[in-house]
Amino acid sequence: MTVQLSNLEHLPNYQITERLDVVYGSTVRSKHVGKDLFAGLKNIVGGELTAYTELLEESRQEAIDRMVIKAEALGADAVVGLRFSTSSIAQGASELFVYGTAVKVVRMQNQSFQNQPPNAPYDQQQQSQQSQAQTAVEDLPRFNPFG
Repeated sequence: MTVQLSNLEHLPNYQITERLDVVYGSTVRSKHVGKDLFAGLKNIVGGELTAYTELLEESRQEAIDRMVIKAEALGADAVVGLRFSTSSIAQGASELFVYGTAVKVVRMQNQSFQNQPPNAPYDQQQQSQQSQAQTAVEDLPRFNPFG
């Protein structure tokens, strides 16, 4: 199983069985002088700075990859509470930092709504399903990633 990522404090359809540790990944990138000059010209006329968009996308992916490697080393099935942060390191250089909580999870069994007779009116079936789903969510254990 590959490490699953969630910005929620839980992983839908899974139950967290063990909290392992906080994991993170980061990368520090600087702007390319040629691309920076082009971006300065583009800034005059307006529009998307695609060179910077690509730089940020590459940075995000590299930081995530580094975090996932750390999660895999711990034996994690997932990382929950995923967050991104950026900071300026020096003139023209920025850090992109991603972090979350590495956890072990087990897939929860699907709950079926077979208790409702097949000939019940549609509205009654829908209300029954909503109340069962709400009860199912309320019964889920809450996980605090900070201990």
